[in-house]
Amino acid sequence: MRKYKIYIDENMPRQLAHGLHTLQQPQNLKDGLEIEVLSIADVFGKGAQDEEWIPKVGAENGIVITQDSRIQSQKHQRELYIENGVGILFLNPPSKNGFTYWDMVKKIVEEWDNIKTIVRKNKTPFAYRGSSNKHFERME
Repeated sequence: MRKYKIYIDENMPRQLAHGLHTLQQPQNLKDGLEIEVLSIADVFGKGAQDEEWIPKVGAENGIVITQDSRIQSQKHQRELYIENGVGILFLNPPSKNGFTYWDMVKKIVEEWDNIKTIVRKNKTPFAYRGSSNKHFERME
């Protein structure tokens, strides 16, 4: 059974990681894969720099769900996640104020099957972008 680690960035609630992990466990056998959902803040510490956790996530062929689009727009960070083989799903907030807590939870839950398909079908590194009103789509 293929194993995947999906990390929820600290710019999203760690409770989301805990809840998704719990909800996914009974589904793993049916899906024929093992998904572990983790919080970056829990694993690497609150405030861990991207340059610190990206290589560690990459060493596990991990995937990250984040609202931090700077990882894509800043050349050195983009190169870092690509060189380290990280799959990233960027979630664009609906406004400068970001998602409300429950809107973010609903969006990730609504997209969860799509996220699992992306994770299963793509070799890392990869990048996808989604928003409050758009499904995750591959970025070039």
